Amino acid sequence: MTHLQNQAVQDCIDACLACLRACEECASACLNEDNVKMMAECIRRDRDCADLCALTARLLLRGSVLNAAALCAEACARCAEECEQHDHEHCRRCAEACRACEAACRTLEVGA
Repeated sequence: MTHLQNQAVQDCIDACLACLRACEECASACLNEDNVKMMAECIRRDRDCADLCALTARLLLRGSVLNAAALCAEACARCAEECEQHDHEHCRRCAEACRACEAACRTLEVGA
């Protein structure tokens, strides 16, 4: 693996971990919103995205031949789309982390 490939993997791991944190924080904050029912889809997507970010980071850290980057990128895109519909600070931060992670995963997806 070249230095650039190593850096892309490390960038993706970092982005996945940041996104995992943002999604978990967003889901928890959504549960405290006045209209939790309106936030249900956001919470669902946050949880799916957090799980896929964690899995992707773990697979990358262990050097697995399995590549979850495409699925993680899709989950990040869907989560960001949902969060961008809400006017909460936690949703804004989550959407930003999701877009960054999506981009990092797409870089690995292309390189796979």
